[in-house]
Amino acid sequence: MSTPDSPFASYHLWSLVVPAAEQQRWHCQMRRGYIKARQHEPQVKALLAKATASQRIGLLAQKGVYEFHHHRHLLNQPDGAEKIAQLLKLSNSTDEVQQRVLQILKNYHNAPLLLGKRIILLTRGDEGFPKPILIQHEDYYFRLYAAMDCVFTETDSTLHILDFKTGKSNFDKRQALVYLLAARYLYPKHQAIASFYNLELSKKSDLISVTKSELNSLEFELANIAQKHQQDLQKYQQSYSDFSKIFPPNPGHHCRFCPFNSICDFSGFKSRSTPI
Repeated sequence: MSTPDSPFASYHLWSLVVPAAEQQRWHCQMRRGYIKARQHEPQVKALLAKATASQRIGLLAQKGVYEFHHHRHLLNQPDGAEKIAQLLKLSNSTDEVQQRVLQILKNYHNAPLLLGKRIILLTRGDEGFPKPILIQHEDYYFRLYAAMDCVFTETDSTLHILDFKTGKSNFDKRQALVYLLAARYLYPKHQAIASFYNLELSKKSDLISVTKSELNSLEFELANIAQKHQQDLQKYQQSYSDFSKIFPPNPGHHCRFCPFNSICDFSGFKSRSTPI
């Protein structure tokens, strides 16, 4: 039976446990420790609550697409992008956020990717955690979280899961794989594919599909990640002083981009006046 403390997996957790291809040298397990083990501590909670410009842009871009399809007539109006910007209260944001999001809205207004699609799901991006999917077999069980941006059906009834991106970072196929595993449980009668679309660059990824055996292997891999993370949490709860052993740091030049560098003893960027 699933409980709040039972093992869970998500793309986010997967990315915190296992680095993306060619990212090993910058990957730090201690970041996972702050985000997933110490997230309720006042200092950590305050740092997690600070949205970066990139995060704000991503959220506003997602909201913008949602609003375009909630007010579809604006797609046909010359000032549609500006009207959506007003709905988003974009003027309350920094100059960088305003400029980039307005350009994203103009891009989408000029080429609305979802226009004419049979949309099953389109989220605003601020709904919070989705309801978990309980995956259970004889030898393992875990809760799977998969927050999808958009789901629509193709003309042949294939389910298409679309994830929106902004910025210049590469697409991580693992995120699409998690969505395809979730689709196995949420939409069992459909064949599913997944893709990414960068709203800022107007760039599509290749279509991603998996076989049944590949989904089985993925499920087992996520089960192992869920169990490992759960064991690490239990170790930490038993001995808080072993934090750096359970979630080992990987200090380096990349620490300057870490949101926890002001409180981390290993970053080299920690202020001497910052209380522990």
